[in-house]
Amino acid sequence: KSPLRMLDQPEPVTRETLTLSAEQGDEAAAEVKALVNSLDRCAFYPELKRVMASKGLDLDFFLLTGDFKPVLQHLIRPEGLDYGNLPKGLLLFHRYPEGSRTAFEEHLVESVYYTADRLKRCRLHFTVSPEHMTCFRALAEKVSSEYQRHLGASFDVKFSTQPTDTDTIAVDMENRPFRLPDGRLLFRPGGHGSLLRNLAELNADIVYIKNIDNVVPDRLKEDTGRWKRIICGLLVEMQRRVFDCLEKLTTGDHGEEIIKIAETLFRKELSGSIPEEFHAWTLDRRASFLIDALNRPIRVCGMVKNEGEPGGGPFWVKERGGRVSLQIIESAQVDPDSEKQQALLKQSTHFNPVDLVCALKDVQGNPFDPDKFVDPDTALISKKSRDGKDLKALEHPGLWNGAMAGWLTIFVEVPLYTFNPVKTVNDLLRPSHQTDSC
Repeated sequence: KSPLRMLDQPEPVTRETLTLSAEQGDEAAAEVKALVNSLDRCAFYPELKRVMASKGLDLDFFLLTGDFKPVLQHLIRPEGLDYGNLPKGLLLFHRYPEGSRTAFEEHLVESVYYTADRLKRCRLHFTVSPEHMTCFRALAEKVSSEYQRHLGASFDVKFSTQPTDTDTIAVDMENRPFRLPDGRLLFRPGGHGSLLRNLAELNADIVYIKNIDNVVPDRLKEDTGRWKRIICGLLVEMQRRVFDCLEKLTTGDHGEEIIKIAETLFRKELSGSIPEEFHAWTLDRRASFLIDALNRPIRVCGMVKNEGEPGGGPFWVKERGGRVSLQIIESAQVDPDSEKQQALLKQSTHFNPVDLVCALKDVQGNPFDPDKFVDPDTALISKKSRDGKDLKALEHPGLWNGAMAGWLTIFVEVPLYTFNPVKTVNDLLRPSHQTDSC
């Protein structure tokens, strides 16, 4: 976003103009200045240098003289790397002696650490934009065999696109329909909650969910993979206990002992809410309540300590009927005009890094209907941008927010080093995205 802003202005982009603007509080200028000063630490630096050299331009000369507009043009625009139009999954993230890897490639390598089966087969699924599908498929075809030889694993990679009937219209910051340069209305994908259908169509027993940009270089993969295995182990153990209770509750021969075991599991370990009058009910009614309460998809969500990153976190939520449940809440869902709610948000101890493992089938092995567990009231409006311009986007209940509101949920604290987001290009300059060789 920041390099795009600098390119759109008519003035030259030099070391002097960036320094002056940054001193005057221009955050975009400060970000671009930091980027160009450390460009040789970015994984895409060699490729950018090669592309410019093919046109008779010396990247290092422009960096030395402080004339940055040609550099940004070849980084962002189609005449160069075209990074202004590519999704994060296709950007070069990490540099190694043998070459640089995109975020997509890093997911292939990382999957070996926690998804490989006995035959070292790794199953991955990427949901991508339709306009980028060809590029993703081509990259997968190009690199999969190389990584299979290098890692001794095989990759079963599949792709899907977000259903277009879930798109929503965008508006500008004055709530007027956002229009493209040619006058057309802008319809945007309706947020990650639109992917609930894609998730269901996987027909999988257990699924890990994470963002495309949250990957680490090889030196950190073993530790990250270990925590993925830990939260999956917790999920499988909890699913076993839930299934055991459900099998006994549904036989019709349930006594006080199994009712108490199931209630304790739901209330104490799954943080479920039990009605005050529960213990006055008959055994059959209590069993019926617990069957409904436990017969749901399960998710274990890794959470990191709150270090001030933008986004949401784990909260207790009081629903309309008074029921209290564990939910992941995005900051956009919190009333900006409520001092009390904003204070609670700022006091939050943990942050949601989107580190989930989900069990999607019931005790009989049938897939759950995910639509049954969505809270439709949790749709939200978020701030996004297009071509460097701010806009408001309407999003469906988030995949790990309202779309999973009715799931059984466990929050687990995981180490901060497992969370390495790339929200701006400058995040690639963080130590966690630098390899030993750079």
